[in-house]
Amino acid sequence: MDLIFFDLDGTLLNKSSQISSFTKETLALLGEKDIAFTVATGRTMHSAQFVLEGQSFLLPHIYNNGVAIWDPSGNALTLENLLAPSEVNLIIEHAVKNNITPFINTVNMDSPNHEHVIYHSTPKYQVERDLIEKYFSRTKAKLDTIESLPATAHITNISMIGDAALVYDMYQQLNMHDELIAYSGPAIEGDEYRWMDVHHKLASKGSAVELLRNQLGASNVICFGDSDNDLSMFELADEAYAPSNAKPYIKDAATSVIGHHDEDGIARFLRERFSL
Repeated sequence: MDLIFFDLDGTLLNKSSQISSFTKETLALLGEKDIAFTVATGRTMHSAQFVLEGQSFLLPHIYNNGVAIWDPSGNALTLENLLAPSEVNLIIEHAVKNNITPFINTVNMDSPNHEHVIYHSTPKYQVERDLIEKYFSRTKAKLDTIESLPATAHITNISMIGDAALVYDMYQQLNMHDELIAYSGPAIEGDEYRWMDVHHKLASKGSAVELLRNQLGASNVICFGDSDNDLSMFELADEAYAPSNAKPYIKDAATSVIGHHDEDGIARFLRERFSL
């Protein structure tokens, strides 16, 4: 059994953060051939579901870089390797020190639809306000003040965006802590900005992919990805493919480099690979 895992941003999605018509048609063809596929993304559940709306991803989805696995067949959500209070405090201290707004992503496990609540302080810069107005507002996430953060909150990750040099410095510092892992890259808002996501170090796409491989009995795991957070699943995949826009060391780790994400590279490869 082939089991395919797609990263979203920079991989399955185009530069407009959408699934193109050609890719949608290709996914439908995979389904017609009973080829199993799902997503493994750093996005939160509600953010990912926004871009996947209308698509038939029937198998369990991997969100938050492996922290969350959601099974659409029964609306069951499993959370692993959440951030501990001491880790949250450390990340917030770094953000406050650098005058950057932390966006604390939580999941309300008591709500029927696993409500996503983002707690944050007052944004200081326009790029942070734009993140709220142009990105968070398009999802079903609820926004609340950092002062309202419950002590028992299920915190999946903490996100930030800001001055590229400052965020990169924080990224390096936070990755020195044994219990944390940070991912960062240039922001689409411009080269002067970087984004960053911070998770518990044990959380990874790879661990979640391995879990689903065993659960579904897959004999051949195929992964597609373009960035740091995809390396853990590349390491255990039987086949790993990077689009031509991927970071150089991701290409080095891949079985092969395929077409650009904004030119339907993944879909075109799949049509040839599976004779769709």
